[in-house]
Amino acid sequence: MDNIETNKHAVTLKEYGKNIQRLANHIAGIEDRDKRTQSAFALVELVKQLNPQMKTENDQKIWDDIHIMSGFTLDVDGPYPKPEKDLLFRKPQRVGYPKGEVKFKHYGRNIEKLIEKAIEIENDEEQETAIIYIGQLMRSFHSTWNRDNFDDAIIIDDIKTLSKGKLHIDLEKVREMGLFETNTRRDFKVPSESESSSSGGRKRFNGGDRRRNGGHSKKRR
Repeated sequence: MDNIETNKHAVTLKEYGKNIQRLANHIAGIEDRDKRTQSAFALVELVKQLNPQMKTENDQKIWDDIHIMSGFTLDVDGPYPKPEKDLLFRKPQRVGYPKGEVKFKHYGRNIEKLIEKAIEIENDEEQETAIIYIGQLMRSFHSTWNRDNFDDAIIIDDIKTLSKGKLHIDLEKVREMGLFETNTRRDFKVPSESESSSSGGRKRFNGGDRRRNGGHSKKRR
């Protein structure tokens, strides 16, 4: 008998407190269905008043929690279906891990994903912008592993390898204009489909503005 009373007043969800727990149990025991339903709606509003932070929560969460606190015995005409009882005991799904090895571990898998996206870009200028952005990232990653004897040719070769020869950029152009230096430009990004139609005008690297002052660009400080 003592165990029954203890379970009856046990707090299932501690964030709501003992009084809300008791109200949930009381409402579940009301015989008249209409009155039980009205009381359940009133309890939901009371919970939101006592916990202002829950006003931003979906009402369904509060209803689900009331069902849980009542031990799934609450039978009302609520706005949402009663949650499944095995919800509390269901094991979480296993987290999937990426398959396959990363070819160059010092670059990481995200670089490979960026290269895959860059391959899909059909516009040549936009694809070159993507290559430059990726090259800047790869150079910054590479420099943390090997600061000696660095050459932009290494980055270009690695891009060709990772893209299986589908991405190309002129080595002399990269060296002359310092395109892979991270302080050359910081706003490069792989364009999304929605940006492709409106971003063509600002992504040219054919030596326009950069060659006006003697043919070589100056690094920004």
